[in-house]
Amino acid sequence: MKILALETSGDFCSVALWRDGVVDDREVSAEQRQSGLLLDMVHELLQSCGEKLGEIDGIAFGAGPGSFTGLRVACGVTQGLAAGAGKRVVGIGTLQALAEAAGMPRVVCCVDARMSEVYQAAYEKISGAWQTVLAPGVYAPHEVPLLSGDGWQGCGNGFAVYRDALCSRYGTRLKGFDDTLHARAREVAILAAPVFAGGGGLPAESAAPFYVRDKVALMTHER
Repeated sequence: MKILALETSGDFCSVALWRDGVVDDREVSAEQRQSGLLLDMVHELLQSCGEKLGEIDGIAFGAGPGSFTGLRVACGVTQGLAAGAGKRVVGIGTLQALAEAAGMPRVVCCVDARMSEVYQAAYEKISGAWQTVLAPGVYAPHEVPLLSGDGWQGCGNGFAVYRDALCSRYGTRLKGFDDTLHARAREVAILAAPVFAGGGGLPAESAAPFYVRDKVALMTHER
């Protein structure tokens, strides 16, 4: 089985090709240039791997939460590629992809959501599958939902921006954190593989971002 994956929810633009468990990927720091980079990266990856889009079994994308513009780029490109090639699509939550990248069994993900808030979710891997402990939501750093139990690994750039508030809120339940981790196409592909293998996926036109928050910026009186 072959899966193409795209991820542009944050400051990076990444693509990956999953082929029966082996993953080839590409990533660059995008700085809001995802729309001008993504298609070229897809074509370069497929060409370097000796694959054609028509030979891919499905396309996965980082559905969100994240940058509104970035999410629309990944979703729109996924829709276009999948519709043209007659492929099904799978949207993978970016916070779950971040948890997969952490490589730990209990992960709390916090990503800077701007406007003095973070996107947060918590996951626990049981018998090789992720279970959602806290569903993705958007919160002020000092008001994120509390964690149950100990041994949680924090990850995401929310810990870089709001380290003191988050560490104070989580207390001793947090055993450490990595504020350099971010969602990548590699993990999107890995998480999408069992979905496609089980016959899942949606028609191209059904691909949609998962924003969590429907507000792009603060009003003048809120700043």
